[in-house]
Amino acid sequence: MDDRVKFEIEFPIQASPQLLYQYISTPSGLSEWYSDNVNSRGELFTFIWDDSEEKAKLLSKKAGKLVKFKWLEDEDDDVSYFEIRIQVDAITKDVSLMITDFADDDDEADEAKMLWENQISSLKQVLGSA
Repeated sequence: MDDRVKFEIEFPIQASPQLLYQYISTPSGLSEWYSDNVNSRGELFTFIWDDSEEKAKLLSKKAGKLVKFKWLEDEDDDVSYFEIRIQVDAITKDVSLMITDFADDDDEADEAKMLWENQISSLKQVLGSA
């Protein structure tokens, strides 16, 4: 499992960091764009899609900045996580979402990137910044 492919993608997004943070850090916000439903009990988040659900542990969060999750099924894998970070350009004040994620190989990474693109496009629709 040590040879997982780490990738990072950037999505420019027109929204305030404070608003974005609500959508990436709360179950109600995440369920608007990331999965059909999200429940949380403390640091344990359950993401629900159609007929499947996956649990993730919230590893860290910084208000207005980032959230970092680890899928419980990857528990034996020390490196994998997914992180959603809000980045604001110091000069232009442009806001971007930086996604860091892992895949088993390059093909899976390409699939995962497409999945993230679809999900971020849903987020932009929710935010009205599509």
